[in-house]
Amino acid sequence: MFKNYKTFSFDFAGRPLLVETGKISQLSNGSCLVRYGDTVILANATASVAPREGIDFLPLSVDFEERLYSVGKIPGSFLKREGRPSEKAVLTSRVIDRPIRPLFPKDLHNDVCISLLVLSVDPDCSPEIAGMVGASIALSVSDIPWNGPIGGVFVGFVDGQFVVNPTAAQREVSTLELTVASTKEKVVMIEAGAKEVNNDDMFDAIMYAHEQIKPLITFIESIVKEIGKPKFSYQSCDVDGELYEAIKNFAIEDVRTALNTDDKTVRDKNMQVVFEKIHARFDEQFPELVSQIPECLYKLQKYVVRRWLLDEGKRVDGRKLDQLRSLDAEVGLLPRTHGSGLFTRGQTQVLTSVTLGSIGDRQLLDGIDDEEYKRYMHHYNMPGYSVGEAKASRSPGRREIGHGALAERALEPMIPSQEEFPYAIRLVSEVVSSNGSTSQGSICASTLALMDAGVPIKKPVAGISCGLITEGDRWMTMIDIQGLEDFFGDMDFKVAGTKDGITAIQMDLKIDGLTPEIIKQALETTCDARLYILDEVMLKAIAEPRPDVSPYAPKMISTKIHPDKIREVIGPGGKVIQKIVAETGAKIDIEDDGSVFIASVDREAGYKALELINAIALDPVVGTVYTGTVTRLMTFGAFVEFAPGKEGLVHISKLDKQRVAKVEDVVNVGDVIKVKIIEIDDKGRINLSRKDAMDE
Repeated sequence: MFKNYKTFSFDFAGRPLLVETGKISQLSNGSCLVRYGDTVILANATASVAPREGIDFLPLSVDFEERLYSVGKIPGSFLKREGRPSEKAVLTSRVIDRPIRPLFPKDLHNDVCISLLVLSVDPDCSPEIAGMVGASIALSVSDIPWNGPIGGVFVGFVDGQFVVNPTAAQREVSTLELTVASTKEKVVMIEAGAKEVNNDDMFDAIMYAHEQIKPLITFIESIVKEIGKPKFSYQSCDVDGELYEAIKNFAIEDVRTALNTDDKTVRDKNMQVVFEKIHARFDEQFPELVSQIPECLYKLQKYVVRRWLLDEGKRVDGRKLDQLRSLDAEVGLLPRTHGSGLFTRGQTQVLTSVTLGSIGDRQLLDGIDDEEYKRYMHHYNMPGYSVGEAKASRSPGRREIGHGALAERALEPMIPSQEEFPYAIRLVSEVVSSNGSTSQGSICASTLALMDAGVPIKKPVAGISCGLITEGDRWMTMIDIQGLEDFFGDMDFKVAGTKDGITAIQMDLKIDGLTPEIIKQALETTCDARLYILDEVMLKAIAEPRPDVSPYAPKMISTKIHPDKIREVIGPGGKVIQKIVAETGAKIDIEDDGSVFIASVDREAGYKALELINAIALDPVVGTVYTGTVTRLMTFGAFVEFAPGKEGLVHISKLDKQRVAKVEDVVNVGDVIKVKIIEIDDKGRINLSRKDAMDE
């Protein structure tokens, strides 16, 4: 039935990689089923037959579609079906998008869609890597013009050794989480999270990954050789050469003058004048090509900026290639937040706020990996006003999610453990002004805000980006790229870390890859800049975390009880714990292992809740003093509830230091009194004494 069905196999990091074609999804331009261990991904590549009208870019979409049946879960939502993509799915889509996008022809504007459907997940065989391989194969065997293939691997560092595609157990102990994608010749994508890995080890890991990818690409090439389709011809969407040359000759000096400023607002106003001047000159001469004028002007600006850099070593704002923009750092801007920090680099400004909550405030995850909760959360917002655009705010897009995740990854190794600092932590980075490198600005602002909030981070973290311009064999890097250099350059190489090593890398590329020399230069350049930002700017604003949290932040008290006692503390239908919460106003979270977290802005109320919980969870001990409530009066004494659900008798002779004729003369039902345990008889009955407690 499936006459075109073929299978191809490859040993990938010691585990079988099986690729099936010609059986499923035969109507797409290119398709394959990738089996890596028990992980199964269906990859499809489709393209429109003609370019989309009115766009000046490649409309590429990559969708990594998680299905919870792949891990045997039913979705937890009300609808019981998958909804919007999880954050992990969005980040995986971005990781796969970045290496394949630069390899499409620059003048291809047809819609291209890559769909990666997760059908089964083996925790030891990364679905992200299987998806990247599947995308590469589907594109390579399709008729869609693309200059691949690429391959990708995940590299860990375990017991002093690099490990390719580590298992789930190895990832738990690895000090490195590095994803690399490459062609046979060059590296096209780097994404890393690390526990202070130095430059040399990071460079070695990237080169090691590249070597491991080469046999995989040879395997993909063998598949293409056997079943690959001829690439279709497409309508080039490059601008008209005659129009571009006319605009270049007419306006190049005006463009140079307009761009030659360090103020983005002035530059934009200058360019608007040039834009109007070009339209006035060429609208009648090229009436059928008027729609191409904006793209021609963009291309001309790119030409000017790149020629300045390559031929003169000149940057639009007059800086040297290794010079940072003006820097500033502030903390404590917002009086009622738990912590805040503002970081300014040129015209890029990021304001980060910290909120501390109880452990119960952590994020519940409903995805295909084993992680169930996230205690540390970092969110990033970039509204239209930050770039001077009149644009209404919307829910976060993939870029916002990606930048927040990058900052989160950079800071995560420095966040204290739950045992050291029993809080849920949420950071929100608001980009209030943007002229390039906002993701790295959010890392710096977040470090400031965490220290302002009294979070005992292990070390401060800073981030910086490095740009690249290439022309043939010529290339040059520049530090701290602003928006124009990002738009017209070839690379945005973002590196974050402490004084002692790298904690995160993300590389965005517009060319067909990087050589080892460029990668090494980028690592060294960003390291020097990172150290300068830490020492000369951030640590001068706040040298170390504040000794205590904000007075408006909850005070956390933690203890541990025997798991068998959890039921008693909670009580039937939650009555006991609800009573404690109502009495103290504290928020209480209890975990299955008996860990108890008490959050209260009023520290005394928190300790009152702790006392009540200990009274329930700990076996009564003779000599312990409690605060209890009188529940019943008898002729021979009063019964006192000294802990929820626990009562003892205060004999009339133990009610006061003087002789008591009637119990009612000293206490009444509802009175709160101090009592001391003086005896626990062989039947477990507890005798209390108010008189002895008064002596205490």
